[in-house]
Amino acid sequence: MHFIDKILIIAIINILIVDKPLLKCAIVDDSTLQRLSIVKLIENHPALNLVAEYNNAIEAKMGLATTEIDLIFLDIEMPILSGFDLLDDLTLKPQIIFVTGKTKYAFKAFDYDAVDYLRKPISKERFLNAVHKAITNYKLKNDDGFDEEDFIFVKSNLKKRKVFLNELRYIEALGDYVKLVTEHDALVVLSTMKAFEALLPSNRFLRIHKSYIVNLEKVERYNSKVIELDKEELPLSRNRKAELVEALASTNR
Repeated sequence: MHFIDKILIIAIINILIVDKPLLKCAIVDDSTLQRLSIVKLIENHPALNLVAEYNNAIEAKMGLATTEIDLIFLDIEMPILSGFDLLDDLTLKPQIIFVTGKTKYAFKAFDYDAVDYLRKPISKERFLNAVHKAITNYKLKNDDGFDEEDFIFVKSNLKKRKVFLNELRYIEALGDYVKLVTEHDALVVLSTMKAFEALLPSNRFLRIHKSYIVNLEKVERYNSKVIELDKEELPLSRNRKAELVEALASTNR
């Protein structure tokens, strides 16, 4: 398994606090082979439940009128009605992940507030990333599965950004800034390590070095000098080792 696949799968497992699939899905694609490839990806994802397949937009329009769907994997180029035509005819629009063999529709696709735009053939890592966005959108809209301590807001590039604590791997000091490294990306924020140390729950995060705060759930191995988070190593201060051992023991790791 590729490193990026592992990160995305870990992120999805971390975000799901459910014992059943979250999103009811439909596939609309006139290619039988393409539908089969998406079916396989959906069936292997714990948060997705495939409830309908349609081989054209007309059939989909009729079916979606009586079927509750949260997410559609939608082809664009289909006979008679295109994917765009279908969306224009829908009163209630689920989340949309466009699936197409061409890039020329990408700009127009996002006029429809698409979650993502996947180009055929779909790679597993792109599929996982797109679905992760849809899951996050669903949880934010339905306030499902997160409580007040599960996220923080930070200001990055003049915008407020919600960061889920179970996806936050570690924080690194960068002079007058700090870098938040998550399962998906990194954000640079004008702040101090002291401020974040006070903000984050002490039973889940520990300052292991003057320049690093780590999510205890992400620690896989450690010795007297470093800790390991998957394939990353972070320095461990000598006077912080005892605190780390105690903190990890309290989390039953």
